[in-house]
Amino acid sequence: MSDHDHGERHGAGDDGHRRDDGDGGHHHGHDDHDHGGDDHHHHDVDDLEAAVLTISSTRDVDDDPAGDAIAELLHEAGHSVSVRRVVDDDYDEIQTAVSRMADRGDVDVTVTTGGTGVTPDDRTVEATAQLFGKTLPGFGELFRRLSYDEIGTKVVGTRATAGIVDGMPTFCLPGSENAARLGTAEIIVPEAPHLTGLARRDAE
Repeated sequence: MSDHDHGERHGAGDDGHRRDDGDGGHHHGHDDHDHGGDDHHHHDVDDLEAAVLTISSTRDVDDDPAGDAIAELLHEAGHSVSVRRVVDDDYDEIQTAVSRMADRGDVDVTVTTGGTGVTPDDRTVEATAQLFGKTLPGFGELFRRLSYDEIGTKVVGTRATAGIVDGMPTFCLPGSENAARLGTAEIIVPEAPHLTGLARRDAE
């Protein structure tokens, strides 16, 4: 699994690119729909249906503090958790579980926790990245930057990542409760509605 998402306890940040909004197309990786005008948010999906997948061979839904934290924060933000599962830390099982979330029709966004470290059984990133039609490198960069003050250079041990799977934003967080809270509260809750709307618009 990955409660041993080593040093990952709270992700970590190195990005450092402070994007200056601007209206311009791709300054610092910002597309023209980022920042710049209220109309850029009219595609936002305000009431999300989320899937929370805990990647672990040792936990279950009754003993899942990281998954609990993610679900709690999503609920507090007005979203719903339509799927809550523990998935074994097996490459094929992880990939199948995430793919099924994208196919369900009642899941707008998926958040995984666990399996993003560097031990042999940390397979979430490899399994999930194969499904990404588009990657969201800024997620991992910002997550590591936000975590740096708490865990210092241990941030190099976290491989938190995100991407779009068939129009569904998918975020892969470390397995610790603190990391799950950080990534969900500071990045996913504020950005998932916007990213979901954009991903669907792109698909159209």
